[in-house]
Amino acid sequence: MLRFSGSSVVAALLIAVVFGAFFFCEYLIYFPTILKCAWPKLSHARGGPAVRAMVLSDTHLLGAVGGHWFDKLRREWQMERAFQTALWLLKPEIVFILGDIFDEGKWSSQKHWEDDVRRFHRMFRHSTDTELVVLVGNHDIGFHYEMDWFKLQRFEKVFNASSTRIVTKKGVNFRPFVRSRCVKRTDVTTPACCFVPQHYPLYRVSDASCTGQDAAPPEERHLLFREKYDVLSKEASQRLLQWFKPRLVLSGHTHSGCEVLHDKRYPEVSVPSFSWRNRNNPSFILASVSPGGYSLSKCFLPEESTVIGVYCSAGACLLLLLLAHCLWMKGLLQLSLCLLGKHKSL
Repeated sequence: MLRFSGSSVVAALLIAVVFGAFFFCEYLIYFPTILKCAWPKLSHARGGPAVRAMVLSDTHLLGAVGGHWFDKLRREWQMERAFQTALWLLKPEIVFILGDIFDEGKWSSQKHWEDDVRRFHRMFRHSTDTELVVLVGNHDIGFHYEMDWFKLQRFEKVFNASSTRIVTKKGVNFRPFVRSRCVKRTDVTTPACCFVPQHYPLYRVSDASCTGQDAAPPEERHLLFREKYDVLSKEASQRLLQWFKPRLVLSGHTHSGCEVLHDKRYPEVSVPSFSWRNRNNPSFILASVSPGGYSLSKCFLPEESTVIGVYCSAGACLLLLLLAHCLWMKGLLQLSLCLLGKHKSL
């Protein structure tokens, strides 16, 4: 018959607590969270079946210059697990990533660029049943005063992200918009009823009207946006609306969520960052889109504060177990010394 000492039991409990906390926080936690999400239903699904589109933004894979190795490892693991879990549970037909794929693409060397691209393809791997559409952001090729054709063509070659590309799925036209400096009027022969995913938001004064748990913090919402830096210029925004007449604009860049109605007829949804490095509660958009309508829902990922809380609770349990074991050992020692003293007195 096997007998286990108190030390063995405590060691087994310590290992169970450590492994359980690690497994839950680094793998299991994504499943119950994403299982709460569901594809929105179209109230009027005219014109054929709906396309299931998943939209995320601002992944900001850290580079070789400013990225600490542990921060890089941690954030990339989180995004990889979240993305792969979402693909497995939700099975989108098309995924859009709205730019700022990399954090240092605007100045990375060719060697570092190739390493970043390799890590991106590993993290965001997908089956042939899912189409991945990647847009360019300012961190990928630089702001308008930093970019050059080499950086732009380097990005376009890897991700097939040309300024004239139109993606059509089940009769639904998606017109990715690159940036106003790169797009000419002759490039915008766009089918009607298009959806426009892009990196930069259309012009708005600030995020003052934005609400919701993924909106910018209250102290930041009234900060004025700079044209051509935080948002597109007013002129470029008006031209885009006149040329495309979009049914919906999806944008990123600000790392926070927002819903805006331009000219009382063109809706825009800003998608928050997908990285825990940029916010405590990352999220992505689920869109059911048909030629006759669309419906959106938001899917939140586990909050970083929840993960930290679980690890802190596990640490407290470890300390309590160690303390209880030490007190138990101290009690055994005192009892042994007492018994030994009585034995000698006899």
